[in-house]
Amino acid sequence: MAPITRPPLAAALSRALRLRCPMCGRSKLFRSWFRMNEACAECGINFDRGPGFYLGSIYINYGLTAFVVTVGYLAMFFADVPSAGARLAILAVFCLLFPLWFFRYARSLWLAMDVYFDPK
Repeated sequence: MAPITRPPLAAALSRALRLRCPMCGRSKLFRSWFRMNEACAECGINFDRGPGFYLGSIYINYGLTAFVVTVGYLAMFFADVPSAGARLAILAVFCLLFPLWFFRYARSLWLAMDVYFDPK
């Protein structure tokens, strides 16, 4: 059995941002918006790493959402563009929609970091 070689970090992250297998970059990670494939069709790496594995992706999603909301709020506050109520509405809608859109990318990035730091 040949040893598993990990991809370079830049390659793994680039593949993650394209929602591809972080190991080979050829197979899609998701078969629908919220459903992942169980394994890579090309290299066979298992995407289903076990219960609770993707909990870390929630931290990526939450952290980026909180960062963008904070920067957005400060930018709108100091530019004094919309009113306080409009700022609240804009950021509330963002807080609802952005995590849903970013869900796949957060999971993909989490898997890419795991493949890089702990190839199995």
